[in-house]
Amino acid sequence: MLLPDNINPKLSIYYNSSLLLAVLNKKDGLPLIKLYQEVKKKNDLSFTTFILCLDWLFLIESARVNEEGSVKLCTSKN
Repeated sequence: MLLPDNINPKLSIYYNSSLLLAVLNKKDGLPLIKLYQEVKKKNDLSFTTFILCLDWLFLIESARVNEEGSVKLCTSKN
C-alpha cells in the first residue's frame, strides 16, 4: 500500500503522508485529532490510513508525537 500499482495514488501512504507534512509545515505541533481533521479536509482518508502515515513518518524520522499528544516535525540533526 505504500506504492500501489492497481489503485488510485491518492489512497497511498506516500501521498497522504505528504499532505500530513504539508499541514505540519504550516502548523507544527498540532494535537493528533486536530491534525487528522486538517488532513481530512485535503483528502478524505480514514483514521487507519492517517495512523499508517504517522507510523511511516516516524520510521523515516520526519515526525513524532510528544507526550502531550501533539504531532511535531523532527528537526534536522546537525
